[in-house]
Amino acid sequence: MKSVIADARRLIVKVGSSLVTNDGRGLDHVRLARWAEQIAALNTMGKEVVLVSSGAIAEGLLRLGWAKRPQALNELQAAAAVGQMGLIEAYERCFRGHGLRSAQVLLTHADLTDRERYLNARSTLRTLLELKVIPIINENDTVTTDEIKFGDNDTLGALVANLVEADALIILTDQSGLYTADPRKDPAATLVRDARAGDIALETMAGGAGSNVGTGGMLTKILAAKRAARSGAHTVIASGREDAVLVRLAEGEAIGSQLIASAATLEARRQWLADHLRGRGRLVLDAGAVAALTTQGKSLLPIGVVAVEGDFQRGEVVACVDAAGRDIARGLVNYSAFDARRIIGHPSHDIAAILGYVDAPELIHRDSLALL
Repeated sequence: MKSVIADARRLIVKVGSSLVTNDGRGLDHVRLARWAEQIAALNTMGKEVVLVSSGAIAEGLLRLGWAKRPQALNELQAAAAVGQMGLIEAYERCFRGHGLRSAQVLLTHADLTDRERYLNARSTLRTLLELKVIPIINENDTVTTDEIKFGDNDTLGALVANLVEADALIILTDQSGLYTADPRKDPAATLVRDARAGDIALETMAGGAGSNVGTGGMLTKILAAKRAARSGAHTVIASGREDAVLVRLAEGEAIGSQLIASAATLEARRQWLADHLRGRGRLVLDAGAVAALTTQGKSLLPIGVVAVEGDFQRGEVVACVDAAGRDIARGLVNYSAFDARRIIGHPSHDIAAILGYVDAPELIHRDSLALL
């Protein structure tokens, strides 16, 4: 079995609390340096990496002199605020040693359920990757409440994988991977090497939380893989204790449990657009635009649109129709109906002069377009 990471270009790497802290007593700076070294190696191999890292609360507890993790949400938020400073400072220093820049990105569940904030987050992360910057993502524990918190960074990693349309999610833990049963209790348990993400049988194999440092267990990792697979991202669950695990995975070595998504990333997204969403408005296309979409696989530019119908906001789903009203495609629009009406019929280089800003050169990017 060859690791899917070998052919993946955009990766989400999630490291848990047990892999970045001294058993919850602050950050383990030696380990952080090793993660930075491996990610730098992946960068040299031409892979884009987004790092989802735990550790802020554990570092905050140390800095505040608290011996035990508190239960009160406001105290956890305070610890996160204090510890986040140390976490990012440490990572920034480690990556700088390899000539890499890094960036802090804090997210809440509300950021990804609100469509406009979702698009803003996606645009920011994509821009950071284009600039060869390593985004370091964590849940925004300082402002989260029970209603909006992710609850664990496995789920956060999967959501980010969907957000940036990653090829694969690597979840590093202190276990070797997913076993058929808890190996600490069942000596007959065997490691699941290869499986399909979303297989219900995997959920029955997963146990509870295995560490008193983090909040997740194997079940959250299985559910994260299932979530990531919806956008076509494969998942590898492997031990972060393995020497040079990220580099070895990238070189094709099979390590841990590999959970395969059943659809390619782009096709999964287009299927979602075509089958599960209703448009909030319509864009009427001229013949040239219809041909560009249907025969050339291009994005929809404002110059090819002759009319805008309905009322929609940026990021909502709209239908693309021809002059006779026949459905051609559906897609996520980059401009509101108000702004779209102002720029249709114009070339993309006129957008800034007309609107005073540019979100994108196209009304709908081809990656956000599903032909019908």
